[in-house]
Amino acid sequence: MTEGRAEIHGQFALDLAPCSRNCDWCSFAAHNGIFESKWQLPAEGAVTFALKFEQEGANAVLTMTTADYPFGKMLDIAREIRRHIKPETPLIANTGDQNLGRAEKMKDAGFDGVYHAVRLDEGRRNRIETRQRLETIRNFQEAGLRVGTCVEPVGPEHTNDELAAMILFTASISPAFSGAARRIPVPNTSLAEYGMISELRMAQIVAITRLAMPRGTRGNCTHEPCTLGALGGANLFWAEIGANPRDDQEKTEDHRGKDVEIFREIYWEADCEVLDGPSRHFSQAPTPTAPPQPYPALQAAKAG
Repeated sequence: MTEGRAEIHGQFALDLAPCSRNCDWCSFAAHNGIFESKWQLPAEGAVTFALKFEQEGANAVLTMTTADYPFGKMLDIAREIRRHIKPETPLIANTGDQNLGRAEKMKDAGFDGVYHAVRLDEGRRNRIETRQRLETIRNFQEAGLRVGTCVEPVGPEHTNDELAAMILFTASISPAFSGAARRIPVPNTSLAEYGMISELRMAQIVAITRLAMPRGTRGNCTHEPCTLGALGGANLFWAEIGANPRDDQEKTEDHRGKDVEIFREIYWEADCEVLDGPSRHFSQAPTPTAPPQPYPALQAAKAG
């Protein structure tokens, strides 16, 4: 399906602000107090970053917002980006929960897909209900947007049963891609004391996630990217510009974030070619899903 070629997508932040959803692991969380100032990227800046990623060979462009970012402004910027990038370049959103009407407006504005996940410890370590996440995923799919997801953010305290249940859940929504990402212990966040799993452990989870996905799911991601992740079967990495929920610096490209060329080098080390052209993960029509069946297993794992 991918002919052995990996993909590199480019993501940039449309804003930085203290976020009211208060995910314990996130540098944006208002209660973590890492960022107090606010800024929003102007439309011309968004177009500049999108074109930069496209010119560097990124296979898709993603915009990321905090949960309280104005919805109408996100649509306006999406339309402006779509006017300037190639028609075949997928434009993907990484944003908060949305109802069906808003999901349809996102499709009309030029988005091809979204990144959305039910995170480990959702509802317990933040102010987001799991039910809301599930409804949003179905809304996106019904609106014609392909949904990419991930088993994240994985910490040392998460059990094999929890991870297995979450892997099965991601498979149940027939995603454009799944995968696994470890939690970065950002200093001064509520979960920093728990530490971080090793790259080898993350690569193991990435490999198992790939085996559990339906054949129609082409992509298998990991973050933050590394050679071991690629060897574990990760065929999707993200280059990043601007704010980053795993970073305590405003410009992650000067700190944790990496560019497209560095990821080409990582894939070269893993003896993996990189796709030249638009992403194949978002080339198929989305498959609307019924309420996922494996999810009760996830609740049971948490209860245990």
